[in-house]
Amino acid sequence: MADPVVVTAARRAQPLSQVLADVSVVDRTAIERSGATSLADLLVQLPGIEMSRNGGPGNTTSVFIRGGESRHVAVYIDGLRVESQSTGGAAWEMLPIEEVDRIEVLRGPAAALYGSDAINGVVQLFTRRGGGPLQAGASLSYGSHATVQARASASGTAGPVDYALSASHGRSDGFNARTTATANPDDDGWRRSGATARIGTQLAPGHRVDLSWLGANLRSQYDSSPAADDTNHHTLRGVNLQWEGAWSASSNTRLQLGQSASTYEARPFFYRTETTLRTVLLQHGLQLGAHHLDLALERREDKLRNPATTYAATLRGARHQDGISLGWRMDIGNHGLQANVRHDRDSEFGSQPTGSLAWGWQLLPAWRLVASAGTAFRAPTLYQRFSEYGNPALEAERSSNLELALRWSAGDSTASATAWRNRVRNLIDFDVPGPCASTDGCYDNVGRARYEGITFAGSTRWAGVALQASATYQEPRNLDLDRQLRRRARVLATLGADGQWGGWGWGVAVRGSGGRFDDAANNQRLGGYVLVDLRLERALLPGLTLEARIDNATDKAYTLARTYATDGRTAQLGLRWALQ
Repeated sequence: MADPVVVTAARRAQPLSQVLADVSVVDRTAIERSGATSLADLLVQLPGIEMSRNGGPGNTTSVFIRGGESRHVAVYIDGLRVESQSTGGAAWEMLPIEEVDRIEVLRGPAAALYGSDAINGVVQLFTRRGGGPLQAGASLSYGSHATVQARASASGTAGPVDYALSASHGRSDGFNARTTATANPDDDGWRRSGATARIGTQLAPGHRVDLSWLGANLRSQYDSSPAADDTNHHTLRGVNLQWEGAWSASSNTRLQLGQSASTYEARPFFYRTETTLRTVLLQHGLQLGAHHLDLALERREDKLRNPATTYAATLRGARHQDGISLGWRMDIGNHGLQANVRHDRDSEFGSQPTGSLAWGWQLLPAWRLVASAGTAFRAPTLYQRFSEYGNPALEAERSSNLELALRWSAGDSTASATAWRNRVRNLIDFDVPGPCASTDGCYDNVGRARYEGITFAGSTRWAGVALQASATYQEPRNLDLDRQLRRRARVLATLGADGQWGGWGWGVAVRGSGGRFDDAANNQRLGGYVLVDLRLERALLPGLTLEARIDNATDKAYTLARTYATDGRTAQLGLRWALQ
């Protein structure tokens, strides 16, 4: 089995077998086979990840890695940072999964590499990179709730330039998002479109320039009042310019300039927020025998604008963070060591140092023991500091993590056990009135949390069937209230099987979650559930494949957020074509 190359764990290319961090990789084939209509629906099929959602796929979504807050996950697209300076964290519901060619998920703190936000993990999405002869593909599917999804792509080389283009569109009539009798009883549908473009060229041997662009739009309906047709509108635009230069086999430099702009608007009760994020990254890597050094300089500029509403005046805010980081990796004999230190200086509240240290020991040819420790932080958003609910005295959320893992790998089979304990202080939450202009409440540093647990994961191939499974036992806890954190379970499990029979490809995916609570006091219980998804596919002609799916095949009734509905059994039929 080929050893995948990942970049998220060290911000440079590494074989997955050498990575000390807890990383999962999802390629385009797995994305297509998942049938997921959103990124969150795909991520929860990985170990240690769960989600909550206020209704259907187009509505507000939170993703929890190892029981941590949704805002404690840093999200990148081709190295370009994406987030909101209003709510904090990425708008998971609008990230364009149809345009993604590959996903890397790092579980655990990574602020010593990425700066603010990476307290519980990093999710990086990669779009397709062109090269070689023309490759083209398209897909079309139709399913329950009149759900239609279409995608087309092309990539290749034209003279000295390689290119990759893709576009997608999806729509659904949806289902009623609310279960309360006082909510609008209409169906709440969604419409989503996206496009990416990427071109690159080799300027000279070892020197390459890439320019990429992405755009995404999401319109979705939701219910906040009995009669109004409430709608969300998300947009995301991003542009990224990158140069990579290899001065020798042991020395290379990367310069990256990027900007992402995201908006969210609600109607008819008007609210709008606009976030612009600009980044500049200069990174140099140097190999000296068994030692590898990485030095990086990074600047991040955030801007927030919220136009005036009936209840609040226009909000404008801006800040910047300057970071410098140093990474060191050494591999000698059966031992690997990785250390990272970083210092960020925020224009609003000063310095934030972070660090991490990891050690890996190949104690037997198939067995590796890994131990690590790291610190991380998340700066409060501009909205949390300067809106009518804001508190200029807010401090950054800070965490410290310890981790121990045992991994086994032999041929096509893998197994691992990973235990962690992550303590977070200065948790920011919406609290009682006091340090802000609003009489309804204010943001404040009000809590401490502890995320601890153990994840068992494994994969193998038996009798021609690819099997993978995971089980997570965790304790996501609010230490001040001594209660389980809301909407997070103590037990998670996944099971998947893929194989071939009689000319058909088939797959079964099972996902289970234990009970959760919808409130901080743990009075409103949400029951556990097990969901079963089924997949079939068959090649009709060379390059043309028929696909069929049934999701939630047992029609299980379950709840991700109190008073919000989830979907029952659904079906989908589609065609996928690739140029041969």
